[in-house]
Amino acid sequence: MELSYFAIIIGAIFVNNVVFAQFLGICPFLGVSSKVDTSLGMGAAVTFVMALSSVVAWLIQEYILVPFGIEYMQTIVFILVIAALVQMVEIILKKVSPSLYQALGIFLPLITTNCAVLGVAILMIQKEFDLLQSFVYSVSTAVGFAIALVLFAGIRERLELDGVPAAMKGVPVALIVAAILAMAFMGFSGLV
Repeated sequence: MELSYFAIIIGAIFVNNVVFAQFLGICPFLGVSSKVDTSLGMGAAVTFVMALSSVVAWLIQEYILVPFGIEYMQTIVFILVIAALVQMVEIILKKVSPSLYQALGIFLPLITTNCAVLGVAILMIQKEFDLLQSFVYSVSTAVGFAIALVLFAGIRERLELDGVPAAMKGVPVALIVAAILAMAFMGFSGLV
C-alpha cells in the first residue's frame, strides 16, 4: 500500500512527530529551546541537513550499497553523509549569520550525532520510500522537529515571565512541559 504525500506529511509532522512520539533528537530539543529565535535557526538548519541527507542517503543506498551488497554499511555511510552536510551548514552559517552561528554554539556540530537526522535516513529506507517520498518525509519530519522546538521554546520563554516556584524553575518545569506536549502530540495518533 502506497502512502499519499498528504498522509506522509501529516504523519511525519503530527502523528509520528520525531520528538514527541518517537523521542529522537531530545538533546537539541532540550538544549536549544530556551529562545524562540535560536529554535527557529536550529529548525532551519536541521531541515536543510535532513532534506539533503535524505536525498544523498537514498541515492547512495539505491546505487551503491544495494548493488554492491553492502547494505550493512548503511549506518556508517549515512553518518558520514550527515557529518559532511553539517560541516557545510556550519561554514555557511558562519559566513551568512554569525549571530545565529554563535547562538547555536555547540548544538550545531551536534546535528551530526542527532539521532533524529540519522533516524530519518534509516526509516525512509526501511519504509521503502522512493526518492520523492523520502524527500517529502524528511522535510516533513524536520518541520515537525522545528514545530516542537519553537513551541517548546515559546512556552519556556513564557514560563520565565510567570511565577514558577523556585524549586520548579529551569529544568524541572521544562521536563514537565515536554511531557505534557508529548502526551498532547500522542493524541494525534488516534486520528490516523
